[in-house]
Amino acid sequence: MLISGNIFIILALAVAFLISFSATPTVIALANKIKAIDIPKDERRIHKKPIPLIGGLAIFYGFVISVLCFAVIDRQVMGLLLGTVIIVTVGVIDDMRDLSAKLKLLFQIIAAAIVIYFGVEIDYVANPLAKWFGPQYINLGLWSIPITMVWIIGVTNAVNLIDGLDGLACGVSTIASVALLSMTLLSQNLNAAIITAALAGAGFGFLPYNFNPAKIFMGDTGSTFLGFVLACISIQGIMKMYALISIAVPVLILGLPIFDTLFAIMRRIAKKKPIMSPDRGHLHHRLLDMGFSQRQTVTILYTLTSILCLTAVVMSLKDAMRGLILVFAVLLVLLVSLVVMEPKEETVTEEKKDEEN
Repeated sequence: MLISGNIFIILALAVAFLISFSATPTVIALANKIKAIDIPKDERRIHKKPIPLIGGLAIFYGFVISVLCFAVIDRQVMGLLLGTVIIVTVGVIDDMRDLSAKLKLLFQIIAAAIVIYFGVEIDYVANPLAKWFGPQYINLGLWSIPITMVWIIGVTNAVNLIDGLDGLACGVSTIASVALLSMTLLSQNLNAAIITAALAGAGFGFLPYNFNPAKIFMGDTGSTFLGFVLACISIQGIMKMYALISIAVPVLILGLPIFDTLFAIMRRIAKKKPIMSPDRGHLHHRLLDMGFSQRQTVTILYTLTSILCLTAVVMSLKDAMRGLILVFAVLLVLLVSLVVMEPKEETVTEEKKDEEN
């Protein structure tokens, strides 16, 4: 049984990779035909020429076909697939027409509600003070629904927000899915492992076309899809382990998009700007403003994500206190890095003037 399960995982990854890789050129042609093109309009855009969008369709296609072939389509998987259809459909429309943030949020809530209705939710959280006070696990009861909703929507938008450089969001999500795959294997959740392998394979298949210089962007179609699936997998594959690490591990694995988004929210609140307003304060913008190239910046952030993922895996094999120390250490490094790498506005302005001249 174990051998056949491992074969299914390998096949799920391989099939998703091959389909995603082979479908991407078709999606490029489709994007050009329907005019789903990202045209740089402001200073936040790093690329200088129009690039086809909706590349996420190739990732979605490879993922879905692989899941349908190798996973057990139970109630929870059916809910996940239905939710992804909504997310991808809205993503395609947004990449073509620029939907409002409120309308996109509404459909994300609907997609998350469907997944929750089909049984994907955070039922328990571990009590870190269990040695001194209270039960070992806390039943969230009715709170499980809003907490799960916030987690799914939060991760979905966090991945979307880091999609600012060629290959960044896709690569980070793929690395995170590999880490989640290892965790689902540790938890002996075969179905979750197959789904995670399919996601990793689809991401790897698209990445050669998306890495700098990108031939296609995955757009909101891909970034929201990846975030949505990662959020759901982390619930089913890890948080069901009923341990303290069940919360800390997915937070670390998805640490880069989560922390970058949280810091962006705090930054905008401090500057009295709308939370949803765009800016050039994200981590990848700051690295670029320090003089790193796109490839160097993406490589640095890949490395950071890998370190966070390795920390999460190691943490799952050690006691909770060591895990908490690691979590605090990583958070501290990220916070200090964001403060130290704050770009000087005068320097950035001078560089822009030089480019214009």
